Amino acid sequence: MPFHDLKALREAALHPIPGDDAAAAAADSRQARLTKPPGSLGRLEGIPAWLARWQSRSEPRLERVAVLVFAGNHGVAAQGVSPYPSAVTEQMVANFAAGGGAINQIARLGGAALHVVPLELDRPTEDFTERPAMDEADFLAAVNAGVAAVAPGTDLLCLGEMGIGNTTAGAAMAAALFGGAGWAGRGTGLDDAGLARKEALVRTALARHPEARQDPLQAARCLGGRELAAILGATLAARQRGIPVLLDGFTCTAAAAPLALLAPGGLDHVLIGHLSAESGHGRMAAALDLVPLLDLGLRLGEGSGAALAIMLVRAALECHRGMASFASAGIAGPAA
Repeated sequence: MPFHDLKALREAALHPIPGDDAAAAAADSRQARLTKPPGSLGRLEGIPAWLARWQSRSEPRLERVAVLVFAGNHGVAAQGVSPYPSAVTEQMVANFAAGGGAINQIARLGGAALHVVPLELDRPTEDFTERPAMDEADFLAAVNAGVAAVAPGTDLLCLGEMGIGNTTAGAAMAAALFGGAGWAGRGTGLDDAGLARKEALVRTALARHPEARQDPLQAARCLGGRELAAILGATLAARQRGIPVLLDGFTCTAAAAPLALLAPGGLDHVLIGHLSAESGHGRMAAALDLVPLLDLGLRLGEGSGAALAIMLVRAALECHRGMASFASAGIAGPAA
């Protein structure tokens, strides 16, 4: 890294670094000895082994947790796919910088460092109903911005996005990657006419870019956006640097999805923080065989659902580390 051409990016995506099975097994072994009935903490019980596998530590930690929010603007937004103007993207970035966003409050509560990365907000991507959203150079620059934003030594990385029009990009990518119709949702509050227009734009984009159905990276380049490409790059960089990842909602999941389609297990280091209220997210998560940790009806974006899940991950790890074992507490374990 950085990736100088699509061939290098594809090669990295096709050969994801494996996790540490021994570290995960050690965490599972401790989990089995804790003072509780097996499975009584439900999905919390699998989180420490997931952390151990991807941190390559039998005793995982959460000392350095980061939230990365990538921001970009979209040419297709000019076609009325959101009730908000594209200028709101830059205004929200300024709001984050001033500490005024929901993500600022949630990241602070979760003990996470928040970094917001604007990506050429004064130069929207192309309207993908007319031409590819990005040429190869633009796409690689955005991917590499995501790569560069991931700090080695991070214990857990949360990814989010900000970009007016980006649920349209996410819907177009989902349609290209997984097939079928009905991926477009209401985003920031579209009425019925706006939703119908959004669905029509997705169909037009797929017809315009047949290569997007054949190649996940071309789907990301032709139909995505700079912030989506950066999420793809950050997710791949995290895999290469031994960092487990929490994804946010619909757009964020669509951005990372090409890695799962390029290589089996390409998103094994990832959990989805929450099930978005945006139409299609549950369907996409199921296609990726990922079950979101939380279901709170959120549709804000900006990494908010992923950051909320930090608290859940911390709780899982604290139980794993702090609970007594049956032997240390002098409590009779389950009958053999």
